[in-house]
Amino acid sequence: MKHVPQRTCVGCREVLSKRQLVRIVRTAEGVRVDPTGKLAGRGAYLHDKRSCWARGLKGSLAHALKTDLTNDDRVRLEEFMNSLPEAETEG
Repeated sequence: MKHVPQRTCVGCREVLSKRQLVRIVRTAEGVRVDPTGKLAGRGAYLHDKRSCWARGLKGSLAHALKTDLTNDDRVRLEEFMNSLPEAETEG
């Protein structure tokens, strides 16, 4: 059985496989979304739900990345958050 990397969403603290979460990375240029999951830098993970992103932007994301979010970082992340679905739909 192959090992599946597990990560914790910093918004809701739920543990899921790494591929089910969106990686945010702190680089020398600032904080950005890492769709490939391969950028160098300190990373944190969030669900692809606005509720988790809203909680993350309140402080848990900055804490996980061990940095303060600049206004540019916050605008960039909020733009990505606004493209996400409002809530998870259950089928």
